[in-house]
Amino acid sequence: MLPGAALVAAFVLVSAASACDTPAVVAMPDGKTSTKEQMLAARDQVKAYMKGMEDFMKCVDDEAAAKSDATAEYKDQMAARHNNAVSEMEAVAAAFNDQLHAYNAAHPAPPK
Repeated sequence: MLPGAALVAAFVLVSAASACDTPAVVAMPDGKTSTKEQMLAARDQVKAYMKGMEDFMKCVDDEAAAKSDATAEYKDQMAARHNNAVSEMEAVAAAFNDQLHAYNAAHPAPPK
């Protein structure tokens, strides 16, 4: 195991050497005050973000697999990048769902 400073340096080195870029995180609208059009635009941005993150994770996985002589630390860092991406995707999805519920509560469907 690397000491803290060396681990940070290794992570920076892995990140700098990586050709994989994450997409920008989506700004969430306030569901209580947003229009339908704003919520639909946010939905489309979240979908594009998720696709970008899937591409990022594939890039990270491909990069890790291509380096057959990788150290355990390198492999750990690449796995951490993948896992952090999954966590970020889950957080973005949860944030959008929260705002969608807020929107639906503020704009109930008319009775049928």
